[in-house]
Amino acid sequence: MRPQYARFGYLRWVRSCTRTACGAPAIATLTYVYADSTAVLGPLAQSPEPGTYDLCARHAERTSAPQGWDVIRLPLDGHEPEPTAPSDDLMALAEAVRAIGLRHDEPAPEPVPAPPVEGRGGHLRLVSAE
Repeated sequence: MRPQYARFGYLRWVRSCTRTACGAPAIATLTYVYADSTAVLGPLAQSPEPGTYDLCARHAERTSAPQGWDVIRLPLDGHEPEPTAPSDDLMALAEAVRAIGLRHDEPAPEPVPAPPVEGRGGHLRLVSAE
């Protein structure tokens, strides 16, 4: 991180790109998920974390993953992606689950207490002083 003067003359810290010899301000964070062979490129994280890489706009655009890995690119502009309209199948499934959850025609069975477990009687003995 390097200091940068913002408006009104106060000092703030700006994280810079972690690529060698690049001093541009970082706008994205690259994280590798080794278990899934996936690289995730998303908006700049709130704080720097070990194992992540902060990238400037140029390097974020040109970043690729190792061969055989998938790359997930999240929107970098800070806006959430537009939600898609739910499909008819999903709505039908939700209605079916809701209908089953609201049924009152079948009462729940009475709970049956578990029978007592016969054990070996314990491993401790009382020793008298006699």
